[in-house]
Amino acid sequence: MQTKLKSLIAQGEGINIEFKESKNKINKDVYETICAFLNRNGGHLFLGVRDDGVVTGIDRDKVEGMKKDFFTAINNPQKLTPPFYLSADIVEIDGKVVMYIFVPRSSSVHSVGGKIFDRNGDGDFNITGRDSQIAHLYLLKQTTYTENKIFPYSSLSDLKPELIKKVRIMASNRRKGTHPWEGMSDIEFLKSAGLYGIDSSTGKEGLRLSAILLFGKERALLDVLPHHRTDAILRQVNLDRYDDRDLICVNLIESFDRLMNFVEKHLKDPFYLEGQISISLRDKIFREAIVNSLIHREFSNAYVAKMVIGKDRVVFENANRPHNYGEIDPNNFEPFPKNPTISKIFREIGLADELGSGVKNMYKYSKLYGGSDPKLVEEDIFRTIVLLKSNREKPTPQVTPQVTPQVTPQADRVESILEFCKVARSRKEIQEYIGIKDRKYFRSSILNPMIKEGLLELTDKINPNNPNQKYITKKGKK
Repeated sequence: MQTKLKSLIAQGEGINIEFKESKNKINKDVYETICAFLNRNGGHLFLGVRDDGVVTGIDRDKVEGMKKDFFTAINNPQKLTPPFYLSADIVEIDGKVVMYIFVPRSSSVHSVGGKIFDRNGDGDFNITGRDSQIAHLYLLKQTTYTENKIFPYSSLSDLKPELIKKVRIMASNRRKGTHPWEGMSDIEFLKSAGLYGIDSSTGKEGLRLSAILLFGKERALLDVLPHHRTDAILRQVNLDRYDDRDLICVNLIESFDRLMNFVEKHLKDPFYLEGQISISLRDKIFREAIVNSLIHREFSNAYVAKMVIGKDRVVFENANRPHNYGEIDPNNFEPFPKNPTISKIFREIGLADELGSGVKNMYKYSKLYGGSDPKLVEEDIFRTIVLLKSNREKPTPQVTPQVTPQVTPQADRVESILEFCKVARSRKEIQEYIGIKDRKYFRSSILNPMIKEGLLELTDKINPNNPNQKYITKKGKK
């Protein structure tokens, strides 16, 4: 166990790891962290460890009193509501006494002293009174999916019958003569596919959100989901604004076609043979990335989904209901369905592969296309980054007139940080400035590479672990 705990401490604080010095008493912020861990994804809490990961230990003669206070508090409904049983292990690490508490994810939403805490990559934050964030927290606890919400006042007239027909033909062509959707009426098809049902809490029946998302007319779709859209942006010449843009507010089937057309319009497709067969690397990669962005997003979140084609990368961003946090390892990840009904429709018509295989295909073909593996980062905002070869011929901008708010893509982060850090800034200040919550991801993927490349330098080079450490743009770099 000691080896495992030392390994966790070495990872540093993050979304599911927290250190508290707590030498002789349990401070109130310990319970705030427990509340946040219970509400989010669980985590590992260490008492007797400093913020920078140095094991300072707790006073040996205070251990029993601290354990007693801890158990009393977590079982007191006036302290932690609802109470939750936890165990506390006393271990010795490097000759120092440490209290280790494993906190699982709870099926309930908890509060401490009447305040609700949530967890992000940099710590705990009080969301009491923030209705939208509390609603999102309750959504994370639900056993159902947003796509299953019933709209009893919507009807078949809100859907596009020609699109339903197209999907049924596509599915039937893949299993000719044997597909159960052949010969069904539209309403029979919707019921068979799980797109029409009954709300168990009200007894009302009707179309599910998944049906409207897949086949809805634009007006009907925006009536039930006003924030639904995907913003396709080309930013290769005009970096302040954009070279081309398509604001897509249509159903998911038509969104797929529009996004693929935008990719085909602006990205080259080099010749490639797989065995004796010529295949499109571009289509293989971006079909997967586009489908993932469409079918795995959290539709209740108003965050505008984006596809940004930059000079050296294409970045996808969409709201997410995270199952895990951090960069996905294709050799060691567990696929998790976000919208199983919508995903099933895309699989039946051949636009999506079996769960998990799409990620492997992206890694397989991205290196051939852009020279590097893609990056898939799971947070509250899911990001997919496909790198492009730097010597790829620039496409000629073809402007699609659209007027929408300005968006800053992932590719501009380094420049933004260098500008921001002309004045010395702390790690927390930089994270907040660029909007990244996960501390571990920020350090490993952004901060440390910028230091290594000589773009940023430490203000205290003698003591790199100084808790008051700041970072400043190196002279001549910006």
